[in-house]
Amino acid sequence: MTLDIKTADELIDSMLEARWTERRHGPQAEVLRSVLRAFVERGGPVTLNTVAGAFPYWPAATVQNHLAALDQNDLIVLAGDTVQFAYPFSASPTPFAVTFANGQERFACCATDALGMAAMLGARVHIHSQCHQSGEPLEMDVDPTGPLGSLDVMVWVGKRGSDERACTGL
Repeated sequence: MTLDIKTADELIDSMLEARWTERRHGPQAEVLRSVLRAFVERGGPVTLNTVAGAFPYWPAATVQNHLAALDQNDLIVLAGDTVQFAYPFSASPTPFAVTFANGQERFACCATDALGMAAMLGARVHIHSQCHQSGEPLEMDVDPTGPLGSLDVMVWVGKRGSDERACTGL
């Protein structure tokens, strides 16, 4: 059996890339940034009231509509009036714990999200996880340029079905 190793360019999902572009520039971008900021500052889950508080001149229904659109586009996961996931963050504990320089701990939705938090935040983070295959503990420091030290890191990436969400509730 041969292992088919591909480059990141070969793995790019154009539909996902379009959603990520919308994430950065679409009509809900301000709301999403507010949700992400809340995950960084306080952790999750993030409530509608917390997000609405960042937009005092908007009706709460407008904020709710933006959150619903972000959920529909699989950029966040709503449960009632709370955001449970906003990639890369999970409100619930996952196997991918990320500790910020100030000692605060957050949980990532997956290994790729954990590795990407340093670049997203422009800061060094510490990741605690375990090998999916062997169960051995994994710990590493990551800065915006990638893992630090002499670690060789491999991430498995799978393609999900067209009807699957990126995050299903770990």
